[in-house]
Parts: sequence; C-alpha cells; structure tokens
Amino acid sequence: MKNSYRSPALFISCVLFSFIFFLTADEVRAQFVKGADIGWLQQMEATGYKFYDSTGTQMDCMQILKDHGINTVRLRVWVNPSNDKINGHCSKKEVAAMALRAKNMGMRVMIDFHYSDSWADPSKQTKPAAWAGHTFSQLLNDLYDHTYEVLDTLKSIGATPEWVQVGNEIPGGILWPDGNSSNFPQLAQLLNKGYDATKAVDNTIKVIIHIDQGNDNAKFRWFFDNCTTQGVRYDIIGASYYPYWLGSDYTATINNLGNNLNDMVSRYNKEVMVVEVGGDYTKVQNTYDMLVAVIGKVRAVPNNKGLGVIYWEPEGEKTWSGYQLSCWGADGKPTRALNAFLVNPLGENELNIENNIRIYPNPTYGRLFNIELNGLNSTSTMRIYSSSGALVKELSLADNSKTCIDLGLAKGMYVVNIACGNREFSGKLMVN
Repeated sequence: MKNSYRSPALFISCVLFSFIFFLTADEVRAQFVKGADIGWLQQMEATGYKFYDSTGTQMDCMQILKDHGINTVRLRVWVNPSNDKINGHCSKKEVAAMALRAKNMGMRVMIDFHYSDSWADPSKQTKPAAWAGHTFSQLLNDLYDHTYEVLDTLKSIGATPEWVQVGNEIPGGILWPDGNSSNFPQLAQLLNKGYDATKAVDNTIKVIIHIDQGNDNAKFRWFFDNCTTQGVRYDIIGASYYPYWLGSDYTATINNLGNNLNDMVSRYNKEVMVVEVGGDYTKVQNTYDMLVAVIGKVRAVPNNKGLGVIYWEPEGEKTWSGYQLSCWGADGKPTRALNAFLVNPLGENELNIENNIRIYPNPTYGRLFNIELNGLNSTSTMRIYSSSGALVKELSLADNSKTCIDLGLAKGMYVVNIACGNREFSGKLMVN
C-alpha cells in the first residue's frame, strides 16, 4: 500500500518553493501609502512617554504603527525651531535622525517643509525669524538653500525621502506677505525654487503641493488653475481632510472628497494623496469608519493615481499633546481606529487561499493581520508552520468571521494552513 504520509518539513518546503517572492524597488513604490505623521514622537519619547501594543506590551511606537500596516512616515521640518515640546523641535538634525530610523525599519519617508520656525497652515505662514528682513530675491535663495541643505543631509546619511512637500496647507501661500496667494506670480516663483532644490538633490523625489479641505473642489480648482497659469512645477496634489474641523460627520463630505480627487486627476493629470487625515480619538468607531471610507475613495481613483492616506499624529495621545484627533488612548495603546490601515487590500499582497478565505496584509510585520472567512459552513482550524515545519500556532475560526488577530510572530517565512471539514488549503505568509 502506498504511504500517503507527508512530513511537515517536506510539505512546508514544497509550499514555500511555490510562494516565495521578493518586492522590487518598483513594487515598493507601487504600494499604496499607509502613513503616519509622527513629528511629536521624538519629544514624546524624550519626555518619558511609554507606548504599548494591543496586548499591553511596551514597544517602540514605530513598530506598533508598522504592525498596524503603516508603511510610511511623514516628518515636518522647521527652520530654527524652539525647544517647546509641542510647538518646537523638528529641526534639520532631528528630522534626519527620524528619517534614518524610519528607513532602517523599511518604511518610506515624506518630508513636509513648513518654511517657518513653527506651525504653518492656512491661518498663518510666518517667515522664519532669520529671513524676516530679507528682500523677495533673498527669500528665493533662502527657500532654495534650506530645501537643498535638508534634503542633501538626508541623502548623505542614506535617508533620501520619496516625497517632499513644498509648503504645508498653502491655499493662502507661504512666507507672508511676499508669497501670499494674492500675489500668485511671486508664490509660484517660491514654489518652483522648492521644486528645483528638491530635484537638484535627487530627481526621483516627487514634489507635492498641499492644500486643506480636500472635499472643496472649488478651492482646489481655484488654486491649481492658478498653479497651471503661473507655471508651478510639481508632481502630486496633496489634500487634508478633517471632518472634525468641518463641523460635520464624514458622511456629509466623503463623496465630495472622492469626486474632488477624481477631478484633480482628470483636470491636471496629476497623482493625488490625502497627506493629512484624522478623527476624534473618543469616537473610535466613527474614526475607524471614516478612515476606511477615505482609504476607499483614494483607492478608487482611476489608473492607480490615488497614492495613499496619511494620518496626522496618530500617536499624539491627548494627555501629552492636548490634541483631540490622535487615535491613541490614555493607556498608551492605539485605539481600534488604527486598524483601518489593515483593511484589505491597501496595495499589499494578500494571501488568497481560496475565494472565501483571505489573510492580509501579506507581507505583515509579525503581529497584526486580518482573516476573513465566508461560506465555509463550519468551524475552521488555522495552523501556522515555521519554515522548518514546526507548528507555531493553532486557532479555531468561526465561519463568516472577519477578525484582526495578534499572533506575535518573529521575522521569517511561514505557511498558513486552513482545514475545514474535508477541505484543506495552504499558502505562504511573509513576516518582515
């Protein structure tokens, strides 16, 4: 009689041979951006703030974010900032350290130039104190030199960013009054200096022009029509979207956001990205639902020109920052809202064992991933094997479930085996 027994090691070897893959640089760039702006993180750590994962284990905040699917960090840079823990720091030196830290964790980097010593946004675009008395001609050189110096420093340490924002939320322009949008020809010259400095450091870096209220198509058309008329050079249109600050639930404006993003692509032939988003940390389910909806709208932009979504300061827990729109609890743990970034597919390779069984994201980062089971009509058993064939996890999963599971796997290659009745399916899971 033929022996039908297969050793676990042999079985694993066969499956791994079938499923092994590596992400190329182009594939990394093609991944959907799931980001977090973490400008406060250095100071939170410096003041002794502790971060915990969903199990209560103290952990590096960036690892917690990565475990929740975050693959990109956004870092603001100020010219000569103060040492105020909330409104200062984010100097060139500090940003370089954070960018390198992110790169070493396999994350992508965006640099957001405020061209100020502190916050720049639609209500204020204050010149750096060192530039305050300069002529417009000098301001052009100041902006170019500052942009070039920061980016050249990042390049020299192996932390070249993938994207650069020339200005932060700039419907009113930058470097007031000289670069106010009421004088768009001068604003255009300043923006082009930022573009030129960026490309001089590395021509592959993509330049973003960013304004607020991503649901307001009239505002976007006015601003980017002016950019076209004045010959502003840029690669990507960036938008903020904060229903909280709009004073209404996201359901009232989410379709406007989607329609505006689609219009930006068709009208200007540019890629688009939501570079800032956030919701009330006390309204966890609503913030989760809003994030899922925003991600869906960006993913739906035709021809893959919707690049991604970045949460502004998810780790900025209120007792430390005073900020209402983080997605972190007073217990030091992320709220469930952050799980929205694990929603399928988000540009990651999912493990599609069969049409009714999906596991994602894949690759994952060792702790959290989603499992969806549909139409199996019975309880399933999930077993996870190491590359040597050792059984490392076994779980029972009910049918018609959608579950986020924290498994705590180390880096490496695993095989996921699902057994349901007389059916059995296997596939590879990569943990980075």
